[in-house]
Amino acid sequence: MDVGAAAAAMIVSAPLMALVAALIRLSMGSPVLFRQERLGQSERVFTVTKFRTMTDAPGLPDSERLTGLGAWLRRTSLDELPQLLDILRGKMSFVGPRPLLVKYGPFFRDEERRRHSVPPGLTGWAQIHGRNHVGWDRRLGLDAWYVDNWSLKLDVMIVLRTVAYVLRRRGVAVAPTALMDDLDVERAEASRGA
Repeated sequence: MDVGAAAAAMIVSAPLMALVAALIRLSMGSPVLFRQERLGQSERVFTVTKFRTMTDAPGLPDSERLTGLGAWLRRTSLDELPQLLDILRGKMSFVGPRPLLVKYGPFFRDEERRRHSVPPGLTGWAQIHGRNHVGWDRRLGLDAWYVDNWSLKLDVMIVLRTVAYVLRRRGVAVAPTALMDDLDVERAEASRGA
């Protein structure tokens, strides 16, 4: 189902993706796509694909490297469209816990590692319950809840609510690091303070 839906979505969104790619190329140059290693199912590392939203300026924080076009792409979630390719490759699903950075691996608690028993998703239970506006404990807890309560009905509901959230631009954090520390930083600081 994922592969068929992703193929159909790729065909429908092809003109839009071509337009976004052209805008990125004109405003930021090459590359158009951003690739980064993330943790997938069974904590296997894979490369996630997104539209590029930041310049390559060295030494600057992400918030200062983010371009106007990039901020708009993030607000509209259009930067996520190339992940349809990751679904076609069998590395992701439409619904599941979002794939997180490889460096977070050592910082997951045992119960949170259940999030990796399913393929990562383009959207998920945590994304419709606050996205980057909830803390790590709550967000990872929501991911574990999803794994324990998965059903096709739940997935359909998550997709429908995601579409509504994207259209209303609800829960989007253009610069997530401005709202919260990275998981590794937060957990390392917590362990030092314990």
